[in-house]
Amino acid sequence: MTKLWKGAFVYAVAVLALCLAAPKLFANDLPPVVSPPEGFSFRMPAVHRLPNGLRVVLIERHDVPIVRLYAIVQVGAEADPPQLSGLASMVAGLLPEGTKHRSAYQIAEEIDQAGGSIDTGAGWDESYANVSVLSSHAQVAFELLADLLVHPSFAPAEVERLRKQTLSALDVIDREPSYVADAVMRRLLFQGTPYSHSEDGTPESIERMTRKDLVDFHRRYYIPSRTILAVAGDITEPECLRLATRFLGPWNGADMPPVQSLLEPRPLQSRQIIVIDKPDAVQTEIRVANLGIPRSSPDYSALMIANQVLGGPAANRLFDLLRTRHGLAYGASSDLDCYLRLGAWVAKTSTRSDETIKATQMVLDEISRLRNGPIKSWELDNARNYLIGHETLEFESASQVANQVLETMLYHLPQDYWNRFPQEIRSLTAGDVLAATRKYLNTKDDVVILVGNAAAFQDGLKKLGKARVIPIADVGRAFLEPKQGAANQPAPGR
Repeated sequence: MTKLWKGAFVYAVAVLALCLAAPKLFANDLPPVVSPPEGFSFRMPAVHRLPNGLRVVLIERHDVPIVRLYAIVQVGAEADPPQLSGLASMVAGLLPEGTKHRSAYQIAEEIDQAGGSIDTGAGWDESYANVSVLSSHAQVAFELLADLLVHPSFAPAEVERLRKQTLSALDVIDREPSYVADAVMRRLLFQGTPYSHSEDGTPESIERMTRKDLVDFHRRYYIPSRTILAVAGDITEPECLRLATRFLGPWNGADMPPVQSLLEPRPLQSRQIIVIDKPDAVQTEIRVANLGIPRSSPDYSALMIANQVLGGPAANRLFDLLRTRHGLAYGASSDLDCYLRLGAWVAKTSTRSDETIKATQMVLDEISRLRNGPIKSWELDNARNYLIGHETLEFESASQVANQVLETMLYHLPQDYWNRFPQEIRSLTAGDVLAATRKYLNTKDDVVILVGNAAAFQDGLKKLGKARVIPIADVGRAFLEPKQGAANQPAPGR
């Protein structure tokens, strides 16, 4: 064989090898074909009501020797009295810091010896106390939880200690752009309602609180008829009910009306743009918000799909536009925040100062695009599959099931809600999603919050609309604690 023929032969073999390998290489570059997630079947556990009104539900699982108690009191930061924002959080934070029968040290020592943990806190519509222990110490968990819920001492020394910790934390986060953006957005969007203030409180409200305020709040709201106890893990139903009745059965308290009545948010007549000036910032936090819906709204599922397309987890339009195509942000997302009686739809991102106007306009344009035309079929399919598949994963452990049960009860959802969820999501069309989007999403009366170095983008603000600029040091004075029934309009900026 001549050198020429040898060379040709080697070349031909090489080409043949590449051709044979190409399909495999190309196949590896393509995403796998994934079938739509299957629905799931969930049986809502029985709700046992004790004579004092306390509701108890059990999620019985014996695969791990752990028992977890989740108690929620159906009241949260929305019940903070005027001028006392943060009160619900302070009350919940002090529950494990001493009772009439145990000091804070004794509580910590007892839970440590049981190999467990305690967690307390308050959000919107709920305050909570959770206790986890090895199942051999289940009685300890019930006894401690009952003591925390029923007999907190609010010892003056512990009150002052938590006050100092809270003030120190507020001093830090009050200068954090993302926190300030969220707080100002809430103030404007929910103005005139008990949901408009910061759940953490302000330095002024925390300083103003007295021990009597804490005791009065606890006496008014921490009552058995407002409380749900979910027990998850390695315990039988008879034993669970026996311990709940023994330690929480004697708890009593009369239901009283809340200090604040819920007022409907005052609809905005035009776009509100607030710029919080932080001269040393190199990035701008951006928020664009509309009033949303309560958790129990019949439009919830349609808006969940719309939110998934706009800025939900995984692939979404905001991230693709701002991050992938234009490199203006590290991340971009949207949240559908739904509470018991109202809600918010918020798009959020951050970008370097000189790109603030461009990035904000892109967010507004993307919101308008979602409102002006139906989503694509592949977007609808992806959103459906993500929501159904993700929800199925939320029922994997006993603790996750407990959280889903509590959500069902807290927001007064139907007993078969989770069983119907997959079919409801699959039944929604692009037209259904568009109708719901047009009902709640409107860039003509939204709230736009920009926190950053105003000098870097102030010249372009007129492209967005009329804006008010407020120095970050003046935010506390510009957005004063609301008086009951009063709207909390911001003071004029410069």
